[in-house]
Amino acid sequence: MRIANRAGRAVLVSADSSSFADLEQVSNGRFGPAVPEIYDRWDELLEWFAATGADLSTTGEALAPADLGAPSPGPRQIFAIGLNYQDHADEAGLPHPEVPPTFTKWVGSFAGPEGNLQLPTGTVDWEAELVAVIGRRADKVHVDNAWSHVAGVTVGQDYSERTLQLTGPAPQFSLGKSFAGFSPQGPWLTSIDELANPDDLAIECRINGEVVQQSSTARLIFSVPQIIAHLSSVLPLFPGDVIFTGTPAGVGGARKPPRFLAAGDVVETAIAGLGQIRQTCVTSY
Repeated sequence: MRIANRAGRAVLVSADSSSFADLEQVSNGRFGPAVPEIYDRWDELLEWFAATGADLSTTGEALAPADLGAPSPGPRQIFAIGLNYQDHADEAGLPHPEVPPTFTKWVGSFAGPEGNLQLPTGTVDWEAELVAVIGRRADKVHVDNAWSHVAGVTVGQDYSERTLQLTGPAPQFSLGKSFAGFSPQGPWLTSIDELANPDDLAIECRINGEVVQQSSTARLIFSVPQIIAHLSSVLPLFPGDVIFTGTPAGVGGARKPPRFLAAGDVVETAIAGLGQIRQTCVTSY
């Protein structure tokens, strides 16, 4: 099942990604229209969807990615994991972490899969990421059972304003990564049952067609289940909560010389089986 956020309404996306159907309408009012509430009823929604057999490719309307918002637009909690690929830790010159380094991104930075990215300074970097959304409360969850608490996964970017992020003496990770539009996600949420192997998804970031990041989520230091097990050992995770899982090597700030985004740059981020998102950079300084 694929769920998207179209103008604040939950919609079902066809298997070929070409069309959609309004969830409230096709469920005769049982689910929706608001997106956040569907995560509190995720198991019920999956059961209903499996029983309907709706052919959305022929009954739905045409889908325009630019009309979509973040798949979970109002999470109670947002988690982001740093240094979660060995090659990214290496390029940053930092040791591989023994526990997931965790910070947050605020919901004011959320955006849909396509649109303009306002650059507040000349030191904005890119970070392609797999994003997981919780579908069932997770409290002290064992790693072997962690995937069952995930509603689905989507494509994300953890755009980072490096100057503010690295301002000391205490770095401002969360603030530097939470400018408006710095957390685009989408184009839709893909449920785990649609993926042959959710632990091994090819991930890629391109700028103006040039591949700048290319890896697989199989290379995560801490897999999605390990992240959920760790976080839920500290506090409960709630339906709709969003987890940015980390970025592979290839970020601009680690290059010599450093490379940052500029007006006119087009950033495309793709994950196999999940689709892609696209931002066009514009300056606001």
